[in-house]
Amino acid sequence: MYGIEAIAANNGWAISVVGISIVFTGLVLLALSISRIHKLLGIWDNRGNIQLFKKKPPKTTEPLPPPFTEREKGSARQFHLLIQTMDDHFSLQQLLHLAEISGLERPHSNLSRLIKTKIITPDLHGLYLFDKETFNRFIF
Repeated sequence: MYGIEAIAANNGWAISVVGISIVFTGLVLLALSISRIHKLLGIWDNRGNIQLFKKKPPKTTEPLPPPFTEREKGSARQFHLLIQTMDDHFSLQQLLHLAEISGLERPHSNLSRLIKTKIITPDLHGLYLFDKETFNRFIF
């Protein structure tokens, strides 16, 4: 079977109608998008005036860390005693070593907590400093 009879026998007319409608729909959508592209370009050019695209200023205040538990306060006091035996500028490695020798509980996590609350702060030379005012504010 060849020609029109083969097309009619195998749903060829329905398939061709679906194909034509898909192509026509695609062309209509392309025409609509091309006709509206000038509005999109206008929005892009004036994006500084649109509230949605404005850059928000960075937050200046950091959220306060959760309060210390009694166990963390005890560890912080013990770290304070260890730091008093060291120089003003001290090495974290040396402090951790002293904490492990002294038998402090979970020295790494407690030291990390002190650094996050900025009780222990870095200086510019790779060493660290103890901030007594921040310590008194958080611990006492």
